[in-house]
Amino acid sequence: MSKMSFRPIALGAAMALLLAAGPLHQANADGHMELIEKGTLNVAFNGDMPGTGFQDGKLIGLDGELMQMVAEKLGLKVKPNLMEWAAEIQSVKTRRVDIMHGMMGWNDQRIKVINISDPIYYGGANITQKKSTNWSTVKELEGKTIATIQGFGWIDQLKAIEGATLKLYDTSDAAIRDLLAGRIEALFADPPLIQFAISKNPDWDIHAVPISQDFDKKYSLLTGKYNVVFGLSQEAPELLKAVNAQIAEIWANCTNRDVAKKYGLGDPSWFDPGPINQRAGVDRPADWKQPTLPEKCKS
Repeated sequence: MSKMSFRPIALGAAMALLLAAGPLHQANADGHMELIEKGTLNVAFNGDMPGTGFQDGKLIGLDGELMQMVAEKLGLKVKPNLMEWAAEIQSVKTRRVDIMHGMMGWNDQRIKVINISDPIYYGGANITQKKSTNWSTVKELEGKTIATIQGFGWIDQLKAIEGATLKLYDTSDAAIRDLLAGRIEALFADPPLIQFAISKNPDWDIHAVPISQDFDKKYSLLTGKYNVVFGLSQEAPELLKAVNAQIAEIWANCTNRDVAKKYGLGDPSWFDPGPINQRAGVDRPADWKQPTLPEKCKS
């Protein structure tokens, strides 16, 4: 796989770690958490920064550092498993890894096959495009050639845009190259990754424009904010509880905001869930509230 400047991961070394990954599920009693290997948290990641990476024996990136903290708080050693994004959910489902991460958004399709954690921060869709255009609504994409990444949750909603041609890519690298070359007109990729990539490559003739229209249920993942989450097996409810308890501490102590600032993502919008709560009454109780930063974190 080729690398662009915003993916500073030694993929060869990381692939070796993947090939050295441990055996399939075996029972253990680490505080009743349903782990594949005793004392170890097998973690899937795709190496897209600023969300995920592995360096000097630890997970890095915004999502990666938070995952590393969760594991350490639970007394677990992290075993990294590098793979393409599209393989991560299946790896969790089949119990080849315990948990996955990588700027993943919650949606009501994913909860049918995996358990999903409480959010670690929030995202909103951007339309990445050439600077010569400034599209900010779904309607403006009608008839255009648009793209996203295999396995991303908003694929079905992008397919529903009238007259649009949707291309799917295995990696964000390839999709951005085609956008720069003019082979696609608009790209939906992870907003943190796009922000990070553009900041590292100011000569690129592209920009990311947030979706500006009101919430539309037909395009809920495009017009509303979404939970950025971790994914776990449905066979590991106790591990999910343990992870969620640590995520609650992360919010209470402002840790997610502090880590985000290191990667240029300290803006309050990353920690604002927006007015729509899509999970209440779906995979959370009807009265569940989306977490927000305490007042002490907002100064």
